[in-house]
Amino acid sequence: MHSLTHHGAGRFHFRALHSVPVLAPALDIVRLSLHITAATVWVGGQIALAGLVPTLRREADRAVVQAVARRFAVLAWPAFVVLVATGFWNVAAVHFSQQSGAWKAVFMVKMAVVVIAGLSVALHQRSKSPLGLAVWGSLGGTTAVAAVVLGVALAG
Repeated sequence: MHSLTHHGAGRFHFRALHSVPVLAPALDIVRLSLHITAATVWVGGQIALAGLVPTLRREADRAVVQAVARRFAVLAWPAFVVLVATGFWNVAAVHFSQQSGAWKAVFMVKMAVVVIAGLSVALHQRSKSPLGLAVWGSLGGTTAVAAVVLGVALAG
């Protein structure tokens, strides 16, 4: 949007009412790309496995299901570490002390949710009973998605 101001004698001046969007600085692009890619692996992988595991259980023996789960863990845990590291980097980039009380409250909730997600997935991975696998897997997946939603809220 622009405003048009007449300055007499046929002269007009255009003034932007809104700033023109600019690209993010390169370091921000790297930081956010790493964070989003890691979230894609951690959260998206859990969602994909939740859809695939029932079929694997029906069509393959237990050893195959366990091998798939172990292989996913090889990808997921490094992604979780990248998420936590880039999460701290994100907080440093937005200057925590300058954020509103509401933003800080949501951030603290997100940190609790991330801890619960990590612990739940770790407990799921170590569980031996079907109930434990179901409870910890469900809690891990649900809290992982909740962390994404809270992250979007924090991004503004």
